[in-house]
Amino acid sequence: MFENFGQQSAVSIVVHLLFFAITWWTLMGLRMDLLIKPGKIGHAKVLMILLTIAIGSAVSNFFLNYLLWAQQLQFMF
Repeated sequence: MFENFGQQSAVSIVVHLLFFAITWWTLMGLRMDLLIKPGKIGHAKVLMILLTIAIGSAVSNFFLNYLLWAQQLQFMF
């Protein structure tokens, strides 16, 4: 029973980190300098980190929920 929790935790960590990396890579394509005042590079970096966490968490939670629901379908029949 507890082995399953360990596997789910490991999968969750890997999926979150994967989607954080994908989100960071995607956001690097944006020109944040157009949104941030000149000389506020630190603010732009913090904004990128916060956007990465917010978007990456939302997408990875959706993916993990979908995976869980797909696994639970077997109990329907």
